[in-house]
Amino acid sequence: MTKYNRKEQLKQLHKERKIKTQKKVDEAIQRLIKAQKAINFNSVSNESGVTKAILYNNPDIKEIIEDLRLQQSKVPTSSQVKREMDENNKDAIIASLKRKIKKLEEANKKLREQVKISYADFYKNI
Repeated sequence: MTKYNRKEQLKQLHKERKIKTQKKVDEAIQRLIKAQKAINFNSVSNESGVTKAILYNNPDIKEIIEDLRLQQSKVPTSSQVKREMDENNKDAIIASLKRKIKKLEEANKKLREQVKISYADFYKNI
């Protein structure tokens, strides 16, 4: 019969638990990235079901989250990009809209003339 070594058994359990935690955190981060949500300790904790204390105390996980959080802070959000585009292209948009208004006014004028002609023809036949 083999001798049971409690210390080795606890080391093995700790190692397995650490691997499971790392896997949960990795999967949670992947889901957050796909959903384009903010990555920080709160969001990763909520998504993975792992406490924030574990995230802060594990140096590998902590470094990954901090790096991703920093990367996301450097990338402008879609609303910022849209606002910048609108401000930069304001003159081009105004010019385009003026051309469109002019075309519509011309088309409207032609249609009014056609309606006048149609009414005149209709009244002649009566």
